[in-house]
Amino acid sequence: MRSLVLAVTLMVVWLLWSGHSEPLLVGFGIFSCLLVVLLSRRMGIVDEETVPVQLGLRPFVRYAPWLVGQIVVANVDVARRILSPKMPIEPALIQVKVTQQGDLGRVIYANSITLTPGTVSVDLEGDTITVHALTTEAAESLGNGQMDGRVTHLVREG
Repeated sequence: MRSLVLAVTLMVVWLLWSGHSEPLLVGFGIFSCLLVVLLSRRMGIVDEETVPVQLGLRPFVRYAPWLVGQIVVANVDVARRILSPKMPIEPALIQVKVTQQGDLGRVIYANSITLTPGTVSVDLEGDTITVHALTTEAAESLGNGQMDGRVTHLVREG
């Protein structure tokens, strides 16, 4: 089931990003996607983390728009700080506790932190993520636990 979902996802992404609809090129795209799936299966990396079908689509439909909004807000903040020398840039390394019980939730949370401009997950050890934050505001926003709670809800709901 995971291999099928991975193959379909790769093919849809290839079609959307390539913009080609000629039969020969679509055939090459399908061939390359199937080859990637076969190699991934042979390597043993098609698992619940690679293709999290157990989560379904509904939780992502709620989480993805919120995350995109956070990425846009953080992008604007970082751009303003770069363009305005009066706005402080105060980098810091902070420790953030995670409430997710499984590895998948922790990885989703760490990746969500890294996707948000101004913050980078440096290390994930047990129930703690070490984060490099560009500003104290970015560090404080992680401390309020909103992203952590949303990821926990995402994984629990799936």
